[in-house]
Amino acid sequence: MLTQAQNKLLTETTPGTAGGDFMRRYWQPVALSAELDLDTPMPVRVMSENLVLFRDADGKPALIERRCPHRGMDLSYGRLEPGGLRCLYHGWVFSKTGQCLEQPNEPASSTFKDRIKHKGYPCTEAGGLVLAYMGPGEAPPIPAIPFLLADAANSSVTKRYHECNFVQANDIDPSHLSFLHLLFDSKLANGPSNQYNIQDSSPETMCEETPFGLRAYSVRTLKDGEKYVRLTNFIMPNMQAFVGAPIFNPRVRRPNDEDGYSLHWHVPIDDEHHWKYVIHYSAVGPIDHEYQDAIQANEVDDQLRPVRTAENRYLQDRQEMKTRTYSGVGTSFQDQDRMAVESQGPIYDRSFEHLGVADKPMIEQRKIIFQGIQDVQEGRDPLILRKDVANPFDELITRSAIIAPGVPVQGFWRSGVELVTP
Repeated sequence: MLTQAQNKLLTETTPGTAGGDFMRRYWQPVALSAELDLDTPMPVRVMSENLVLFRDADGKPALIERRCPHRGMDLSYGRLEPGGLRCLYHGWVFSKTGQCLEQPNEPASSTFKDRIKHKGYPCTEAGGLVLAYMGPGEAPPIPAIPFLLADAANSSVTKRYHECNFVQANDIDPSHLSFLHLLFDSKLANGPSNQYNIQDSSPETMCEETPFGLRAYSVRTLKDGEKYVRLTNFIMPNMQAFVGAPIFNPRVRRPNDEDGYSLHWHVPIDDEHHWKYVIHYSAVGPIDHEYQDAIQANEVDDQLRPVRTAENRYLQDRQEMKTRTYSGVGTSFQDQDRMAVESQGPIYDRSFEHLGVADKPMIEQRKIIFQGIQDVQEGRDPLILRKDVANPFDELITRSAIIAPGVPVQGFWRSGVELVTP
């Protein structure tokens, strides 16, 4: 368990906090590219900062403080013009960097506008996401995660609203797969992993630090003595990559780990809410968007807010729990995970928890985050941002595999093993 002071350090991202300073050293998603129209500014809240996102005259994203520095009107209601974003209240215009360009209610000879520099953050687009750098100094390079470097057509990207702190993400927790996501009806499963998770609900866990964060192995022993091994990666400071839902329709193309993988990017709105960006990446060309849209259909409304919520008790069905799913909240892993993490409360008090052997990946993950916070506090570059590492993602590996008895587990992907479907 953590002390309350450690829990605050881990979960707080507001400006001026140690965790907030750490998180702001990294590029973070602030919207889906598809959300941001050419002609409509978009209000966003990221790490407790209220901002407005818009496209400039060249269609490039821009992110500035939402309140006008003149009299405080919300700039997301403003007019988009060739020069920038114009406040409706008194006509002040702001560039994509936040520089005030016009003050038509001031004398024509005034230089007052030159002294008004509104807060603005560098933005770019990659992998279907709008990314912003909200830290000090010059922005670092975009992380060389394959899906960010590939054509946007190679990824399916969406997001899920969560009413809880971003650290409550459970993606690197291996043992919950044998319970929360268990399917009783084999017709609902995309592959054999559901049966492997049933055979061994207490996986052995191994962890190794990497230049990008942490690689966790979950090892389940099967009835014939073989081992089912699944890798999950924690990518600093708030992302996970793993073998997830099939990249392509399994009825058309047999699932293969080397086709691609899934990523979850948990971005704080504030300390009690976050967006979970859900990314499915194809390493072999354009993804099957029609299939991806179909498996995610009806999970969210037109504002990307979940249909199943705490208010309707996630539409849990006790009859379904007897015959179809362990959780009773449908077959979406996203809804199942969200029920688990939101039910802990807005910010879970980790001085209350009791961690066991199965929780080793979460324990190691927290150690790496605490080290990253300390690195920033002491003036060092944290993981991924260190300039002495050429590409920290050279060995970002997502695999699930059957390992024969006696074959070493760690580093198994470097030798020929039988890969299995998700």
